[in-house]
Amino acid sequence: MELKEVIKNRKSIRCYKDAEISKETIEDLVDCARMAPSAKNRQPWKFVVVQKEVKNEIANSMIEDAQNYNRKNTSIIGTAKIIKQAPILILVFKNYDDDWNTGDLLSIGGAIEHICLRATDLGLGSLWIRDIKYTKKKIEELVKKEEQDLVSAIVIGEVKEVWKQRKKKDLDEVLEWF
Repeated sequence: MELKEVIKNRKSIRCYKDAEISKETIEDLVDCARMAPSAKNRQPWKFVVVQKEVKNEIANSMIEDAQNYNRKNTSIIGTAKIIKQAPILILVFKNYDDDWNTGDLLSIGGAIEHICLRATDLGLGSLWIRDIKYTKKKIEELVKKEEQDLVSAIVIGEVKEVWKQRKKKDLDEVLEWF
């Protein structure tokens, strides 16, 4: 696919087939992520791939925490169910460094988008996940990364169903010229 076509076709996928994704494919996705630009070339990211039992344990933790903290009406439970359904969950970490927090987070956003675009290019689905923040300490402990900061996550899998694309703002709503 041409790049602009990949960008236009990228969607947040919430329904996945029960199909394995090869190690080589995941390594290809993360290889594309590491090529993203980063502030001062810090490359602040660390990617941890989780599957099967560990992935489901993370999802169960999210559901439990949502129920314990009376967050039943939020997206957390729905997100956890998507995590259980997808074959791959990629956790994205960074080192704790308050002086570089903004630059590192922006850089990681670029790396995550590289993963999502490459997944689309390969005919795979992806979903960029924020809801892990409510269970981040448990997840950091589970994957033995307590010394790092869990920033985000991405699920990857074969697309089972594509939901209608949410409307994007028109160009004149987001672009100004001076």
